[in-house]
Amino acid sequence: MSQVKSEWLQISPELRAYYSRPDGSGPFPLILVFIEAFGVNEHFEDVAQRLAKEGFAAIVPDIYHGKVYDYQDFQNAIGHLRTLQDDVVMKEARASIAAAQERPEVAAGKIGIVGFCMGGRYTFLANAALAEHAAVAVAFYGGGIAPESDPAGRPPLLDHVPAMRAPITLLYGAEDQSILPDEHARIVAALSRAKKRYTLSVFPGAPHGFFSDRRDSYRREVAAEAWQITLNEFSKHLGAKQ
Repeated sequence: MSQVKSEWLQISPELRAYYSRPDGSGPFPLILVFIEAFGVNEHFEDVAQRLAKEGFAAIVPDIYHGKVYDYQDFQNAIGHLRTLQDDVVMKEARASIAAAQERPEVAAGKIGIVGFCMGGRYTFLANAALAEHAAVAVAFYGGGIAPESDPAGRPPLLDHVPAMRAPITLLYGAEDQSILPDEHARIVAALSRAKKRYTLSVFPGAPHGFFSDRRDSYRREVAAEAWQITLNEFSKHLGAKQ
């Protein structure tokens, strides 16, 4: 694995992003990372660094603008989530991609996208809204993609499916009480009707948030398997210079 360099980048006066990359001149394929509802915390700094150790440059837009919530502070985290606007988040993601791709060590061309929880939903949306950039997308337990009724009041995203170009992998826990099998079915039906390339995997015994080792819902073996799936997808569609 590579040594990594990490820093905060000022994307605009209002927006910063956490950025991690392998040590060296590159060029390194770029991965856009969307956060959970708790902000750019140590876990997401670690996710970016883990991607960098695998040969990718990773950028995590701070769409919470400096706010970070404890994993036990669910009420305030979801309260912040409710204030986000999809078009603004996509604008900030696009600006973060542009800033990263101006750097000499970042490879030109298509990128990978990955996100978790709230960020899984944004990964699904970005695969359509930023289709000109996306080579591959992986969404971990993205809530709010196709619910019958979203508790946070967010619009469903299935209308965006026709705009997708890149393959998408969707990863869910079988014990996730917030994203039920009927929602999986609606997502599958929409992607299949639109003739899109996708994979949807459900992990037995895994609850929502199974990937983060900072959460009580962490499941080590499932997280490791899901991470390997993610790396395989990125390597297949982007390559990586070790």
